[in-house]
Amino acid sequence: MVRTRFCDVFGVEYPIVQGGMQWVGRAELTSAVANAGGLGFLTALTQPTPEDLAKEIARCRELTDKPFGVNLTILPSINPPPYAEYRDVIVESGVPVVETAGFNPAEHLPAFRAGGVKVLHKCTSVRHAVKAQELGVDGISIDGFECAGHPGEDDIPGLVLIPAAAEKITIPMIASGGFGDARGLVAALALGADGINMGTRFLATAEAPVHDNVKRQLVAATERDTELIFRPLRNTARVASNSVSREVVGILDRGGKFEDVRDLVAGARGRKVFEDGDLELGIWSAGMVQGIINDVPTVAELIERIVTEARELIAGRLAGVLR
Repeated sequence: MVRTRFCDVFGVEYPIVQGGMQWVGRAELTSAVANAGGLGFLTALTQPTPEDLAKEIARCRELTDKPFGVNLTILPSINPPPYAEYRDVIVESGVPVVETAGFNPAEHLPAFRAGGVKVLHKCTSVRHAVKAQELGVDGISIDGFECAGHPGEDDIPGLVLIPAAAEKITIPMIASGGFGDARGLVAALALGADGINMGTRFLATAEAPVHDNVKRQLVAATERDTELIFRPLRNTARVASNSVSREVVGILDRGGKFEDVRDLVAGARGRKVFEDGDLELGIWSAGMVQGIINDVPTVAELIERIVTEARELIAGRLAGVLR
């Protein structure tokens, strides 16, 4: 067994997390991760309304009796979602863990504490991790430059970011960005983390609620097949490389504004990629870890493989270098 203090604090068997993914963090995937001993997260804003989130939480409970959480990502918006209402559903539903991301979660922490909800805060820099720890969150997810989604603007890869954060973080910390197998888990532990968070790797599993074309593309793609969009806007996001994402990069590199790419990056188009399997329809998130994704296993097979191979790696190859 591979067990760390993260497991003890968050009530799971293995230090492996399936973080929130827009359009993907649904009951099928989250419950499968929970049943396999990891910590899975539903994605709150995948659900159109707080009421729909309550129904999805109930549906997940029908599929697992293990702990799972909900991701609540708070981002700037002209017409922001009713974050407080989503938060209240999380608390009232008795969900034991919330993954917060995006803006500072301070506004929501009192309600989560009062409801007995543990908070795992996702951030992309040491300074933000330290601030979150000072606010009183229960755990940190530190997200390196390799990740899908928003890697921040510092461009610090995990090999440096994780140990730098570990020097200043005293609460449980998991490493995010570029993790997909046992080697990554063992490396993260060696660098000072208490576990790993995986998004793209879980996207390429049997239970992920996305079209098989997406899964096949993740197997076929290399670590070079991603694009960093919105760099000139200081809102960088790593997505799969396709005709749409390359067009967005080109427009913005030539001095274009967000209004010039708004239609190209519309969330509805990215959602249709996952639903219909047309990989050129819109932008969709994928991390550099796709370069080491070679199959589409079940979630249980993936987690068992990672845990078993990590144990063998620690007891075998690494023990063998000691003299």
